[in-house]
Amino acid sequence: MKRTGTVELPLHGGKAPRWLFDRMVKLSSAITDVIIYEYGREEFLRRISDPYWFQAFSCVLGFDWHSSGTTTTTCGALKMAIDPEETGIKIAGGKGSASRRTTLEIEKTADLFSLSSKKIEELKYSSRMSAKVDNSCIQDSYQLYHHSFIFTEKGEWVVVQQGMNDSDRYARRYHWLSDNVKSFVEEPHTGICSDRKEKDVLDMTAKESEETRKVSVDLVKDNPKHLENLLSKKEPQRLLTEFKEERFIMPSRHPILDIDIGRSGMKVLQKAYEIQPENYEELVALKGIGPQKIRALALISDLVYGAKPSWNDPAKFSFAHGGKDGFPYPVHRKTYDASIQTLKEAVEQAKLERKERLYAIKRLKDFIRE
Repeated sequence: MKRTGTVELPLHGGKAPRWLFDRMVKLSSAITDVIIYEYGREEFLRRISDPYWFQAFSCVLGFDWHSSGTTTTTCGALKMAIDPEETGIKIAGGKGSASRRTTLEIEKTADLFSLSSKKIEELKYSSRMSAKVDNSCIQDSYQLYHHSFIFTEKGEWVVVQQGMNDSDRYARRYHWLSDNVKSFVEEPHTGICSDRKEKDVLDMTAKESEETRKVSVDLVKDNPKHLENLLSKKEPQRLLTEFKEERFIMPSRHPILDIDIGRSGMKVLQKAYEIQPENYEELVALKGIGPQKIRALALISDLVYGAKPSWNDPAKFSFAHGGKDGFPYPVHRKTYDASIQTLKEAVEQAKLERKERLYAIKRLKDFIRE
């Protein structure tokens, strides 16, 4: 059953102290080992892509239960904890400048995972498109500043990324899972975590925006030069009174079209026209097609052709070891260390039992041969 809800993610100051972060790395390593051993890498990805499980996981690690730092610090701990050679899982990207090194990290893992050039390009494309969609196709006032791209040696992937609303310093987290992505531009998320639903969010990934996506592509494929007047503040729309004697009490300009994309913006649209994108995903993937152009095309699609986009915000645990800032209580170090040790022993015992079973099967085969 699909769960929906909201999770508060206010920005908290400070960072995890070294003694806590070191334990977070060890505990996240132990938990990851158990999940991979018991259920496999695919299940680990599925759980990370679940915003509720991810939130609970960060709470178990002992970070602020409702802070934006649950994303950056938990992903950072996982990145240090997971050894690609041992697990077949690589975590690329991170916060700030680290997010811009994602594609380079994917390329560096190609030889280790024996990934083909084609698969590497697909992973790099998935990383770029997931970030571009959440920054441009979902216009909710949250600017991405964290991007973690988690992938396996088989090419499956998960994205956990976060944006910040500069006006109130609240964060919003976006989750993706490759198995669920049938299209990058239509309902691609496994979940979006936010404290609240914003007003007037342009969601071009919604099913309701399908017609707007189609018309946006048509507008670009049909030479966009005739759109220039609509996209420039320098030449406002003419009044209806200029054509009729009757006096109409109407604004001189449609307010939603107060968008001036400038000469450089028109050059981008002209370039898109020359390329003739086949669909909306190809249009969004083009260099230079960002939030302003996407919004402008959506508004014109609505005003001129009646293809209305979705303006509904798509945004939709418990404590085990306390939190770094003392909520609901300070982290208990001995309990934390005991949890790490217990999980490690459980994994080692499971591996030992598995070896014993394999030895028993081998002995049985030898007995049958005799």
